[in-house]
This record gives sequence, C-alpha cells and structure tokens, in this order.
Amino acid sequence: MSDPAVLPPRETLPTRVQALAFHGKAAVFRARRFWLDGAHRPRRLERGNSAGQRPVIATARGPLYASGNAAEFALQAGKVQNLRAAARALHGLEIPSGEMFSFWANVGRTTRRRGFTEGRELREGCVIPSVGGGLCQLSNALYDCALQAGLEIVERHAHSRRLPGSSAEVGRDATVFWNYVDLRLRAPFPWQIRVTLSQDELIVRLHGRPDSSTRSGLRKAVPPTDEPRTAAESCESCGMISCFRHPSAAGLPQSAVTAWLVDAFQPEHAAWIAKERQAGDHLFLPLDSRRWRLGPYRWPSDGFARVHEAPLAVLERSWVSRRLAAQGAARQKALLRMDEKLASLFERRLPATATHLVISQNLLPFLWQSGALGGRTFDVLMTRLPITELQRVLDLAAAAHPESPTLADFRAPSPIAAAETAALAAARHWITPHTGIAALAGERAVLMPWQLPTPRQVRGGTKLVFPASTLARKGALELRAALQPLGVSLQLGGPVLEGADFWEGITTSRAPGDWLDGAAAVVLPAWVEHQPRRLLQAVAAGIPVIASAACGLANVPGVTTIPTGDPEALRVALADLLAQPPRA
Repeated sequence: MSDPAVLPPRETLPTRVQALAFHGKAAVFRARRFWLDGAHRPRRLERGNSAGQRPVIATARGPLYASGNAAEFALQAGKVQNLRAAARALHGLEIPSGEMFSFWANVGRTTRRRGFTEGRELREGCVIPSVGGGLCQLSNALYDCALQAGLEIVERHAHSRRLPGSSAEVGRDATVFWNYVDLRLRAPFPWQIRVTLSQDELIVRLHGRPDSSTRSGLRKAVPPTDEPRTAAESCESCGMISCFRHPSAAGLPQSAVTAWLVDAFQPEHAAWIAKERQAGDHLFLPLDSRRWRLGPYRWPSDGFARVHEAPLAVLERSWVSRRLAAQGAARQKALLRMDEKLASLFERRLPATATHLVISQNLLPFLWQSGALGGRTFDVLMTRLPITELQRVLDLAAAAHPESPTLADFRAPSPIAAAETAALAAARHWITPHTGIAALAGERAVLMPWQLPTPRQVRGGTKLVFPASTLARKGALELRAALQPLGVSLQLGGPVLEGADFWEGITTSRAPGDWLDGAAAVVLPAWVEHQPRRLLQAVAAGIPVIASAACGLANVPGVTTIPTGDPEALRVALADLLAQPPRA
C-alpha cells in the first residue's frame, strides 16, 4: 500500500509503555461511548434476501493485496482474513427505513475466537500488526457507497494520517476502532448491504429503492478539506525491524502456503498430492490413517508443515452412517450435514497465509457459502459430477424410466447446488481421472490417469458380470433390455433394489467370493458412475469391460465405451463380445 521512498525512518522506537498508555486511553473512550449510547445503543440487524428485488444503488471495489513486500505479507494476508470474517457478519444485512446502521454493532469485537487475526492497523502514525487490523478497507468502502447512494452520514471519522494511494488521500475514508470510533449510516428507505471477496478484490454493494424526494432530503457528509494529512509510516518501510511491533519481531510468516482439504480417499488424488505438495503446506484430513494405522483415509501426510485432523467428526459420521439406509434422500441429507460440519472444522483452522487451497469437492459448497474462499485461489479434487449436472442426468434417466422408484428420490437443496456451481466456475482447476467430468471443465481440467490395482490371475469363463446393485442409475434397465433378445445369463454384483422380480426372464446368479472368477466380461451401462473401481479391477485382470461414457473410462485400454442410456448400442457391443472366442 505504501511507497518506501516517501516514508522516512522513525528516529525513535515506540515503547511498550506507550502501547500500554494507548490501551488505557482506549478503555476510557470505550466506557464513555457505552455511557453516551445508553438506551439508544444501535442494535444488531438481521439478514434478508431482498437484494434481488432492489436495484444496486452504490458499488465500491478495492484490491485485497496492495503490497508485494515479503515483510508485509503476513499483515496483508491477515487483513484479508479479517475482511472475510467481517464480510460474514455484514453480508445480507437488511436495514429498515429510518434504522441506524452501526459498523461495530454488526461486526462485533475482533477476537481470535471469532476468526480474526493480525492485520494492518494504522495506530499513532504507524501501520502495525493488530488483531482485526485492516477493517478500515471495509469501512472506507461502506462510506464511499454511502456517499454514492446519498445516505445520511450519522457518524464518520477520517484517518489522522494517510497512506499513499489510500482513500484518505481523497477524503473518502472512514476509520473505525472498537468500539468508540464507529461508522453509522441511515436512510429513509430500506436498504441492504452485500459484501463479497473475489480472488483479488473487496466488493461492497448497497441495494435499495430511494425515490427522488427521498434522495433530495438526505444530509450529505461534510466534503473533504484540502488540509494535508501527515503520511503514516508502515512497518514494511520504516526500516526499524527491532521494534516490538514489527512483523519479523512477532514471528509472523513471510510467505504464502497451500492448504489441502481432503476427505474420502481417492488414489489418483493422493498421487497428485504427493507430486504437488510443498514443504510449508498444511494438510487437513478427517484422520491420518498412516499415523494411526486405521481408517480409510490413506492420504500421504509426510512432508507437510502441519497435519490437521478431525477425529471427533469421523466418529460422529461413522455413528450416523451406520444408522442410515443404504439408499435414499434421508441418507444423502445426513451426509451433506456431515460434509458441512467437516468443512466448518477445517475452515476454523485455516491459516491466513493459506492463499491457495486444494479442496475435496464435497466440502466445496460449504466453504463457498461461508466466504472462506474469498481472497484465495483454489483447485478442486473432483469426486463426482457437479450437483447441477448430476441432477440433470438423473432427471433424464427418470424421464426415460418413470417406473423406477430410485431415480428421483433425492435432489440437493438449491442453495447448496447454487454454491457449488458458483465455486466451480471460480476454481482454477478441476482435478480428476474421470473423462466425463474432465470434459465439463474444458481447459481447466487436469486429467490424471486412473490408478489400476495390482494385477491378479483369475480363471477365465463364460459369465457376464454386472458389478453393481440393481439400480436404474447403474444402467440395470438398459442392461435388462439388451439381454432379453440375447438369452445370456448374468451374474449380479449386488442386491436387487428396483423390485424383487426385476430380472424375471433372465437367468441370474450371485457373485461368488471372488466376483471376477469365471468372468468373460464385465458390463456397467450406468447413467451415473463416479468411482468405477470394480471396472478397473477387471481391466487389471485382463477381463474385457463394456461401460457407458458416464463411467469416465474413455481413455483406458480394454474398455469398450458406449453411449449412456442407449440399450441398442449396448446390445450390439454385447453381441460382438460374445461372438469372440472364450477367454482362457
């Protein structure tokens, strides 16, 4: 934010005694503010969803990172974290007509427990580290919007010092300091505040619908004077690194890190992590299975600066999952709640210096909704189709097979689907081995090879194997239609969930202990298949596979790919395969 060339070094260092004296004076001013407000203390306002019905009446934008100095990085990153926490408190607030908005009444005190950290604060002529520092960027933006919209400025304080390039230079600044230096606004019409952080900007918008008579009656702020303000000194440019308040003296980090937020294990993503991680990175996972030698979370945890676990969340999810049905809406809703809880646990432990995240897809919509992704770049470890695409495919399948009771039993809540859509659109990369998912990402896709299991010898035979439960989304209806004219028997890899008489007229059997033993081919014409592990086992064993495009194996040798939802294409592929000599 500041130019070292314009800020000369201080001649004397600030002392801890001076700092204590400042805090003592601040305590007196806070008590005075509490007494003066008395019974008319501003109240905390409620959130609403009226922005869509009201036009934007003012917009302010500003860069999140304004300095490239390494010594200042931690304070810049801390400021962005503080803006995230404050944006969460202000975004969506509805201010009724005539009601006074108070910055501090709605943001609240800036404590570590509430997600605030050390950021840049202008105090006594210096830009110093302070918990909650940097919120003046938000109050400046609110004040700028208030001027644009013609709101009544009930209370506003200018900075006593200026930073080159800041709002203070043009008189559109509004400093705040808990709780006696406040920004208070009012309007004779209802209005709403919306605060968002993109990857590199703070964006504040006011929504409202003032009429011309309302606008003309509002009291404007006093215009800025031409009096020059003394330039503030910044820790990054004052040159006095021995000061007790300097970031280097406080041991604050000076470089960005990547945080990896993972959940269900996938070997392809594990290989990606092992290749891409850096020494200073943080790993967030439910449980470190390599450390405890239990559980399915076999992520490569060595080489990280910090490994964060959530064992209580694992226990709760295991307890809940065991009591849920194998299929259905109740199960899916419960799992979404568990995903949200895990995402929240991870978010609270994210370091402010984690400017890039790599996120398991199931956690993505909740981190987007909470604002944790603001001011950060991120990649997504794709484990399934995007929710909107998944629901579109299921709707197509339900239209083709309205008799199926399993195709329309669950759709994700629309806010979660919308949040995932927005987050995926903002993601830098989609990382996946699934060719169908990668095709949706276009140039942003990072397509990894599928990890084949260890090859094993199996006895050849004549059996056609369907390696899934009998569900419409696994292509059971298409397979039944294709098999009926062929007179071929079928070995089932799971329970029949579409009705007890589903396979009537087709000879079926249950898979033995080794489900691949005696198989001539494995077929899965699924509408939806995100983790085709059994098909990969068949490929590794040298058994031919017929799979729909939805299985995502278009680039795997040994797999015949057919169009999704096309029983005639499936029948032709099966006839061609059965016409070949039996496998030894």
